[in-house]
Amino acid sequence: MNDSRLDRRRFLAAASAGLVGAAAGCAEPRSGQPIEGGSTHEIDRDNLADGSAFTDVYEAVIDSVTMIRVLGVDDPATGDEGRGQGSGFLVDDSHVVTNDHVVAGGEEADLQYINGDWTNTRLVGSDRYSDLAVLEVDHVPDEATPLALAEEFPVVGQQVVAVGNPYGLEGTLTEGIVSGVNRTVDPPGRQFSLPNVVQTDAAVNPGNSGGPLVDLDGNVVGVVNATGGDNIGFAISAALTRRVVPSLIENGEYRHSFMGIGLASVDRIIAEENDLERATGVIVTDVVSGEAADGVLQGSDRTVQRSGEPIPVGGDVILEMDGQPIPDRHALSAFLALETSPGQTIDLRLWRNGSETHEELTLGER
Repeated sequence: MNDSRLDRRRFLAAASAGLVGAAAGCAEPRSGQPIEGGSTHEIDRDNLADGSAFTDVYEAVIDSVTMIRVLGVDDPATGDEGRGQGSGFLVDDSHVVTNDHVVAGGEEADLQYINGDWTNTRLVGSDRYSDLAVLEVDHVPDEATPLALAEEFPVVGQQVVAVGNPYGLEGTLTEGIVSGVNRTVDPPGRQFSLPNVVQTDAAVNPGNSGGPLVDLDGNVVGVVNATGGDNIGFAISAALTRRVVPSLIENGEYRHSFMGIGLASVDRIIAEENDLERATGVIVTDVVSGEAADGVLQGSDRTVQRSGEPIPVGGDVILEMDGQPIPDRHALSAFLALETSPGQTIDLRLWRNGSETHEELTLGER
């Protein structure tokens, strides 16, 4: 059984009624009963500023963005159970999307809308390899409507806003642009990469995780999942979210294609050491025994040192997959994530031992 299923079962076994904030001094509600609340967002004030296009986007989406509070999360610093907090957004009439890392390992979660209402939740599915999770909610305010996932791929320079609850500051909006697309991000402490990630300079901080990154039409460009440092944030793309979320709702899990290879993007030095005419493609550094690529692809048979760095030599170089150019590892990860499913057979155009060749590979499951 994989780790994501273990996390899901642990969460499901303990999930129960949501909690009301301790400051309110209220008792725990009965299961299935929403608790109404109040929010400063609802207060009528005179002499309001005119705002901007960002204000319009905020007003269009904020009722559908939620704060998620997770109890029973292990504190890595102390080993004690503590509280986690993140964001989410309504994706249909009864489901909220967030990050897997927001809810993983928690015992129960409750959810609050911007109007102050609290509701109970149940985890219906999570996927650590895309860092996405879906919660079923018992209550949705009348003014909250599902947010649409963007149909078009984002472009660098496109204006976007991140809406969420950084550091528990509810209903926060930050603005910026799409700074990069099709990134491959390595989550801390995990032995896999997140594919097809959107990079943004919109400020995102702890607590933004799981909230939407939206364009100026209010469409979700990505699900915020991490901050990479000053002026760099990341979001799981709408394209990947559109593939994963329906499966989480229907089946509780999502099946990812898996080749079973180690790889590196071909740069100038790798190209020189492998007598390649162009610095493009992905070199196979090793093949995992018993996985899909075993017996189909060849890993590097040695390394050479260049300025103290080991450079792989002799492995297959993947140039195309099903006719689609694969210039680097980001393109390979995105192709597997967005275009394939386990059990599918794909055609690989390779550079092997000084000449071009083709191989067919039937994909496995991660």
